[in-house]
Amino acid sequence: MSTLSAAIPAMSRRAFLSRLAALAGLLPALHADATPLFSEPKPFTLDVLRKRAKALAEKPFQAPPSSVSAALRDLTGKQYHDIRYRPQDALWLGEAPFTAQFFHPGFYYKTAVRVFDVTDDQAREVRYAPSLFDFGGNRLDPGAFEKTDGFAGVRIHYALNTASYLDELISFLGGSYFRALGRNMGYGLSARGLAIGTASEQGEEFPFFSEFYLERPVDANSVVLHALLDSRSCTGVYTFTVRPGDATIVDVNLTLYTRRVMETVGIAPLTSMFFFAANDRQGVDDYREEVHDSDGLLVWNGGGEWLWRPLVNPRRLRVSYFVDHNPKGFGLLQRNRRFESYEDAESHYENRPSAWVEPVGDWGAGAVTLIEIPSDQESNDNIVAFWRPKDPLAAGSEWQATYRLHWCREVPVASDRLGSVVSTRIGRGSQERARLFIVDFGGDALRDLTAPVKANLFTSRGQLSTATTQWDSARGLWRTTFELLPEGDDPIELRCVLMANAQAITEIWCYQWTA
Repeated sequence: MSTLSAAIPAMSRRAFLSRLAALAGLLPALHADATPLFSEPKPFTLDVLRKRAKALAEKPFQAPPSSVSAALRDLTGKQYHDIRYRPQDALWLGEAPFTAQFFHPGFYYKTAVRVFDVTDDQAREVRYAPSLFDFGGNRLDPGAFEKTDGFAGVRIHYALNTASYLDELISFLGGSYFRALGRNMGYGLSARGLAIGTASEQGEEFPFFSEFYLERPVDANSVVLHALLDSRSCTGVYTFTVRPGDATIVDVNLTLYTRRVMETVGIAPLTSMFFFAANDRQGVDDYREEVHDSDGLLVWNGGGEWLWRPLVNPRRLRVSYFVDHNPKGFGLLQRNRRFESYEDAESHYENRPSAWVEPVGDWGAGAVTLIEIPSDQESNDNIVAFWRPKDPLAAGSEWQATYRLHWCREVPVASDRLGSVVSTRIGRGSQERARLFIVDFGGDALRDLTAPVKANLFTSRGQLSTATTQWDSARGLWRTTFELLPEGDDPIELRCVLMANAQAITEIWCYQWTA
C-alpha cells in the first residue's frame, strides 16, 4: 500500500479527488463528501499532555516556523474574512449537539496550530485541506497552500438562540485569545490564556496555543477542550469546560511550567475596548453618546468590598493596582444596556457581553491590575485586566490555578444588599480647573429607604466640595454631585460610597482623575 493511501483509510475516492482538485487550483473544488481527514489515532490523556508540556519547558524556546505562504500573509482583513469554513464539513455534525469549525491561516495569523479530535482516550489529528473552506471572492494559486499544515484556530457552534441554527459559541484565534457568547449576545471583549509583561518596561510577551484537543461531546450540557500553550517564559496546559446558556460559563484549569523567572504575570486576563462615554468625552466629535465594549471594572475583594472603577481612554498609559488577598471575583462589565446611549445599529454595543472571573481555591496575595491604553479609534482593544500574583513565578517551577469565567449580562454573584453605580458624568465645574462629578447609584436595595442617605467622599489630593445626594423618583436613582479642585498634575484617586445608619449601602465608586 502506498504512503498516501495508508494515510487516508476512511476516505472515499470522490473526496480524495476533491482534495486533488483543490490543490490543483480549481477553487472552489468539487465538494461532495469533503469531510475532515484524520491521522491515525494515538493514546491521549491530560496527564500525558502535562508531561509533554513539562518536558518542553526544560528545553530552550523555539519560535514556531511560519506555515503560511506570502499570498496568505498578504491578504487584507476583508479578504481574510471572506474565507469561511464550510459548515457542512463541521466536525461532529450530526453526531453531537456541538460542532467544531476551524479558521484558515493567513492575514495576522501566520502560524498554524494543530487540532485533534479526542474519543475514548484516543486523539486523531484533523488534517488541513483547502477544500474544507469557501474562499469567497479570493482567487489563490495552488502554491498558496503548499506550506499550510494546520489551522489558525478553532470555534465551537451550538444551538444557543434557536433550535434550528448552530450559533458560534466560543472561538480561539490568535495567540492565547478566546471569546464566548451567552444567549442573545454579540461578540465584544476577549479573554486570554495568559498575559506576560503587559505594560512592563521589558515589553509584552504573547504566549500562544499551539495544539487543541477537542473531546467529542457526550451530551448537550458541555463541551471540553484542552490546549497546549508555549512561550519564551513558560509552557502550559489548559482545560476549558464550556457550558452554554443565558450566561455561558467556561471553567478554566491551568498548569504552567516555567522556563525562567516570571515577574509580571497576568492570570485570567481580559481584553476590551473603551473609546468614550459620559465620563470621558474630551476631544470627541461623534454623534454617539458612548462607544465601548466595557464601561467599568468591578472587583469583589477578599475583604468583601465591592469596587466599581469606570473606564477611561487616557491621554497616556495608566496602570492601576487593586491590592488584595484571595479575591472573590473581578471582571470587565458592560453595564449600560440602553441602545439610545450608543445609537449604533451595526455594532449594537448594548448587547456586548460582560466577563466575570470567579477564582476557585486560594489565590493568595496579589492585585487585580487594570491597564488603560490611549486609543484614537474604536477598533483598538485598549483595556486589559487580570490578577497579578504578588510573588514572581520561579524558574523551573510548576504553578496551577482554577477559575470560572462567566460570559454574562449581569454579574452572577452580585450582592442584592448593595446599590450599584449606574453612571458617571464629568464636566466643567463652577470655577477655573474645577471638575463637576455626577454619580448615579441604583438598585432595589436603594428603594424605600427611611434613614437619611449621604455620600462619603475621599480624595488623595485636591479639594472636594460638599456633596449633595438626592433621590430621583422618576428613575429610581440616588444622584450624588460634587466638585473637585485638582492640585498638581499627578493622578488623583477619588472614592465615593453612599451611607445610611453608618452603613455602606452601595458599592464603592473608585475613580482616577488625571488632568
